[in-house]
Amino acid sequence: MNQRKDKPRYSAAREIVLALSRAGHKAYFAGGCVRDLLLGVEAKDFDVATSATPDVVMGMFAKTYSVGAHFGVVLVCSIGADGAEIATEVATFRHDGAYSDGRRPDAVRFSIDPREDVLRRDFSINGMLLDPVVLEETADAEAATLDYVGGRDDLKLGIVRAIGDPSLRFEEDKLRMLRAVRFAARLEFEIEPRTMTAIQAAASEIGQVSSERIRDELTLMLTEGHARRAMELLDASGLLAYVLPEALRMKGVEQPPQFHPEGDVWIHTLLLLEKLNPGVPTTLAWGALLHDIGKPATFRPPDPKKPGDRIRFDGHVEVGVRIAEAILGRLRFSNEDTEQIVALVKNHMRFGDILQMRESTLKRFLRLPKFDEHLALHWMDCMSAHSDLKLYEFAKEKYEAAPVESIRPKLLVTGRDLIAAGYRPGPEFKAILDAAEDAQLEGLATTTEEGMAFVRRQFGGPPAASA
Repeated sequence: MNQRKDKPRYSAAREIVLALSRAGHKAYFAGGCVRDLLLGVEAKDFDVATSATPDVVMGMFAKTYSVGAHFGVVLVCSIGADGAEIATEVATFRHDGAYSDGRRPDAVRFSIDPREDVLRRDFSINGMLLDPVVLEETADAEAATLDYVGGRDDLKLGIVRAIGDPSLRFEEDKLRMLRAVRFAARLEFEIEPRTMTAIQAAASEIGQVSSERIRDELTLMLTEGHARRAMELLDASGLLAYVLPEALRMKGVEQPPQFHPEGDVWIHTLLLLEKLNPGVPTTLAWGALLHDIGKPATFRPPDPKKPGDRIRFDGHVEVGVRIAEAILGRLRFSNEDTEQIVALVKNHMRFGDILQMRESTLKRFLRLPKFDEHLALHWMDCMSAHSDLKLYEFAKEKYEAAPVESIRPKLLVTGRDLIAAGYRPGPEFKAILDAAEDAQLEGLATTTEEGMAFVRRQFGGPPAASA
């Protein structure tokens, strides 16, 4: 356990624990940070659990925010060594009442007993408390850790186990089912059998969780570096059928072996997900998951009357775009993310035509927003199938060699130029401007005069000039 003591968030949380302890309150690091410390993994955030009530906490520190007074949660703000503000979540020990909405307790009762607080938490590996002062003084993790639920043993065994009765834990908070999958995937752990059985029994109730929270959990699964394992666990747990039924339909959909020797659409997609590194952009991760989502609906087996015919997925891109839009809308993605993910689905097959593209078409392709994500998706697509990177290497070379001004130059012909020449604004304007830009990208026009001459040749002179 080698947590550097100069980490700003660690130091801020440690000072809060010290201050609360000096004032006679029990205070510990709690939750995921303890798990990560014990695993020797750098913790991102440090939460504090204490016997002090929210009003006491808010009275002890100069800058605080009550972000969940009903649940005993206060943010304590401090300034790090670099001058940046650090917000640490401080929660009062509590016992939860009933969970009528399947997400949050209707009421809580504050407690001074850390054991009572731990027993209402989700998983044993997240249910430990740690005293940083004792850890620093003794360098003994066991002496510094309060473990009422066998969390340390489960860490050693590599299992995610619900605290107490797993059915009750998931009845209280349905989101915990997705969190179990995410933790097991990220940590490369197994889900303990009773816990898995409880998830399978309650999987159909995941719809009680808001679309936004489901989206966020799925996004974390896809971007933490273990996306394939997460999808496999979602499938095994029964959750996939309720959060992404469209993905489940990819299973067993055969592909032409000459292009996809790896197997069906589901296997192909899993192989792509396997290649997503930790911290990958959200849009690329979802693009990888959804790029072939239109294949099940467009599957066409070989025609036995046509020798040499093969499996086809005619129109799968267009169908995939519609399905992707429906999924992203259901999960309430932002317009910006939706646009990019849909663009990845829409354009992923265009690489097959890249060697035959006109110069103007190629330049328009290369200037797609975040083209690096299109390249990355194509690389994963190839490496998860035939492994032929010829088209990828060509596209990459062209993209990296093309200066911005060559693929997105200042337009030689604008709408103002057309109006000044006597053309009347109307529906044809876009076609004229697009054609003029193509001529510019092709190198057929290098000045505004040449561009206007091209327009006159292609579309005729303006009405006033031809009258």
